[in-house]
Amino acid sequence: MEHARVKTPSGVAGIRDLQESDIQNVVAYWHESSAEHLDDLGIDRDRLGCPNSTYARFHRALRSGNPDQPNIAFAITLDDEFVGYTLLNRYDPQINYSHWHITNVRRRAAGLSTALYPHRIKTYFETTPMARLIHQTRTRNVGVNRMLDKYVPVAETASIERPDGVARPGAFHIRYVLRADVPRLFEIAAGWTGA
Repeated sequence: MEHARVKTPSGVAGIRDLQESDIQNVVAYWHESSAEHLDDLGIDRDRLGCPNSTYARFHRALRSGNPDQPNIAFAITLDDEFVGYTLLNRYDPQINYSHWHITNVRRRAAGLSTALYPHRIKTYFETTPMARLIHQTRTRNVGVNRMLDKYVPVAETASIERPDGVARPGAFHIRYVLRADVPRLFEIAAGWTGA
């Protein structure tokens, strides 16, 4: 199922349900990327595991339609080509984390994250009964933090021993997004795109 389509200077960006045929792209991203890239992301190789465990993790995250599904993955597309994914990890109505990766290295500076951000958040809230999303981003991840600064202020900065996902411990910015915030995110985007 497709959830969003947005015109960008690079083409038409979209969000759709992750499909089984996409999972190998995700596995390749995590297990064929350079050690330097994984180190820049702060990835804990033990938590990441092997390619088979990554495949199994994303296979479980294929959207089933069950509102209580704990992990849901969505594909990020550009002109209908898979270029990345987002993963939503759900624990209870107030504790939910999302992860976002542009896996196609040629598309990382194309503005897709910024253009799709309100649509991504809307997709999470439309497909689940969660009440709040928590962004947990490394303080040194300048690009991601710059994009999020456009939409959501930092609520706190903390050292986290066991961050969500496969990250190593470290310093993280924490931001919160509530279901009621979704219309405001679209207003913010419209303010600087003129849409």
